[in-house]
Amino acid sequence: MGYSHQVQIEAPEGIEFEVPVPTQVVVRGIDKQAVGEIAARIRKVRPPEPYKGKGIRYEGEHVARKVGKRA
Repeated sequence: MGYSHQVQIEAPEGIEFEVPVPTQVVVRGIDKQAVGEIAARIRKVRPPEPYKGKGIRYEGEHVARKVGKRA
């Protein structure tokens, strides 16, 4: 997540997490709504920010970058 400490998120019954590479988390399950809720809860830990582009995004999501301060 990019923090100095680990962030623990418990997987409810029927939902499983998979980490194929260190920068990707796959959430799987039978119930589409439950999968979406867990994905939203994970994203809420570190939402994407427009200045540096850091944060958790959904696959294929584009975050519009903003120009920072100019001297």
